Parts: sequence; structure tokens; C-alpha cells
Amino acid sequence: MTALTREEKLVQLFPEDLLKQSNSLTDGEIDVLMELEEALHKHLGPVVTEFYEKGAFPHEAFGKVVQEVKILSDERLFEDPEAENYVHSQYYNTYLYHVLARFDVSTATFTAVHAGLGYYTFLFGGSEEQKAKWLPKFQSFDLQTCFALTEPDHGSDIAGGLATTATRDGDKWILNGEKRWIGGADTADLLPVFARDTEDNQIKAFVVKKGQAGLSVDNIPNKIGLRMVHNGHITLENVEVLEEDRLPNINSFKDVANILYATRAIIGVLASGNAAGAYRAALKYTKDREQFGKNLTQFQLVQEKLARIVSNVQSQMAVNARIADLQTEGQYDEVRSSIVKMQNALLSRESVALAREICGGNGILYDYDVARFFTDSEAIYTYEGTHEINALVIGRAITGKSAFV
Repeated sequence: MTALTREEKLVQLFPEDLLKQSNSLTDGEIDVLMELEEALHKHLGPVVTEFYEKGAFPHEAFGKVVQEVKILSDERLFEDPEAENYVHSQYYNTYLYHVLARFDVSTATFTAVHAGLGYYTFLFGGSEEQKAKWLPKFQSFDLQTCFALTEPDHGSDIAGGLATTATRDGDKWILNGEKRWIGGADTADLLPVFARDTEDNQIKAFVVKKGQAGLSVDNIPNKIGLRMVHNGHITLENVEVLEEDRLPNINSFKDVANILYATRAIIGVLASGNAAGAYRAALKYTKDREQFGKNLTQFQLVQEKLARIVSNVQSQMAVNARIADLQTEGQYDEVRSSIVKMQNALLSRESVALAREICGGNGILYDYDVARFFTDSEAIYTYEGTHEINALVIGRAITGKSAFV
């Protein structure tokens, strides 16, 4: 069989990319993403509806995916495979999460918490010794991490309201408090917990290990979206962390914010993947369905809705690509991250609603996939900064006036 050309691979991998935003991917990155797409459908495809409906994460099936495809450590992702590589290209990062979210947003979110928020906490906050010790194990998924920042009473106002405390006692710290909405907390091996130093009132990060005395994690039930991701409510009662397990380069909320600027754009990518997944599911449905003696694709209103969805996806992918350009240059900017998160989440919400309309009554059944993307869009709309908070970040920048309080 004749091998596919580069252009044919991109068309096969991203049929929704009508403006060819994905051209900046390297040949190696394209091949890894194609292998990922195949592995997702092979291992997770048969069980995703079952696990989504019962609200459980398919760890066994996901484990087979990351064993088969080294999505964070494959040598084809790096220009110099012999070099010590902690981060792959921003373009690959963008399309990795687009592919994951296009298949399933819960799967993408689980990965993004581990390889985005959690990983970048260690990358930006850790010492060279800590990075060398832990980052390769995160890349291989031998260890899982998370991101324990938000609290029961503090979400959008976490910068000034963080209540979890850390008190120095010789060569260790004593942590007390609660964290909430922490994705993957129940299975994480290492939990970076953000706490306020009782001596200088600054926020610092501490590596808490699974099973430590005083640590408990309860999963939050009854969610309408991201049902496969376990969001944990963490309680810390006199949890002891050695000074050597404190991440030394996180010493204020400004340091935490740098992690959020770098990773908030990923949530914008999840929004584009979510819309693309809904588009793909709705398009398949219309091709398979007949009404009034005609295939649904022959109806003008159906085509109009599909056109609006795929046009939204073009806008989302375009802003993703621009953010990837800027982050490649080292520009991790608060306002730009807020723009991509706010706008992409807004467009995703519109797109999944159109996809659900196209599928009629079947649009509320998980069997046709659109329902998953529809409910997951509500979670994307809220997490990593609500629509309103991101709007106020942008508004402060363009007016010079803060309207937060």
C-alpha cells in the first residue's frame, strides 16, 4: 500500500481544519498524533460511553493508550532526542489536546491536569534535582500528578483568599486545610498542594504523597459534565512535608499565576477539540440518518448549522495557533490566555448546542456522542477561570481599570 503524503496525513487527521492551521506540525508530531487517534478509538472507543454514564475513569483502557503511544516522551517529538527534554513544542501541545478533546473531553482533561497544570507546577517550581527526579516519570505516566489549588470557599478569588496553611517546624512543614475540584486527586501519586506560609503570608507549593497520614480525598459526585474525571475534595489534617519536598521556585501567587498563564491556553484548546468532536459526531449522524425520504445532509438548515460549527472551529484553531506562536517565543501572557479561554469556550458552547439540534431527540443520548460534548462544554465554560473572570482580566487590560470588586 502506498504511504500517505504529509498533506494526506493532515487531511485524514484533521478533516475539520479547513484553513490548514495544522501545517506547522513536524512530520514526527503528525505521526505520533495519528497513532494516538488510532489508539484512542481502539482502546477507549468501546468503553467511553459506559464509563461516562457511570461516572468512572477507564484507567485500564487509558493505560493501554499511553503505553502504546508515548504522547509526552516519544523521541520524534524532539529535535535533539539525546538532549534532556522536559517540554515538547507548543504546536504539538496544542494539537495533542485538540485530538484528545475531540475524542473525549474527560480524557483530555485528565491528561491536561497531569501533563499541563501538574507538570508545569514541577517544571516552573521545582529545583533541577526535583525536575530530574520527577518529570521523566510524569512524561512516561509512571507517576501521576494533579494541581491542588482551589478550595471549597475560594475559586475565582483564590489569589487573596487561599486559606490552606503551611507552618514551618524545623526541617518539615505542617499543612492544614481543604482543597476542592482537584482533578485526578484520588489516584495521584504526587499532589502539589498550594498553601499559605503562616510566617510570611506568601503562597508556597508542597509535594504531598499518596497515602500520607492526615491526607484524605473524597470524590465529588453528581456532575453533569466531565463525568469520567474524578474531582477530589481534599482534606489536610497536620500533613507533614519535608523541606526537601517543597518546590523552591514558588514563593508567591505571582509564581502560581505563571503556571496558569502557561496552561490556561490548553483549556482553550480543549474547547476547540470539544467543538470539533461535536461537529464530527453530528456530521456522522447526518450522513447515517434519513428523514422525509432524504438523507439529513441534503437539508439546507442542517448544512447551515454544520457550516456554523465548522467555521467556529476554524476561529478556535486560528487563535490556538497564534497562542502557540507566542508561547514558543516564551510569551506567557495573562490577557492572551484569557482571550483564548473565554472566546473558545463561548464558541464551543454555541457549537455543541447546534450539534445537539441537528441530532434532534437522539442528541441527548450518549450513544451518539453529541450529548457528551454538549454537557462537557458547560465544565469547560467554567473551569480555569469563568467567562466573567476572564472577561474582567481582558477588560482591566484594555481600560486600565479593575472591576473585580
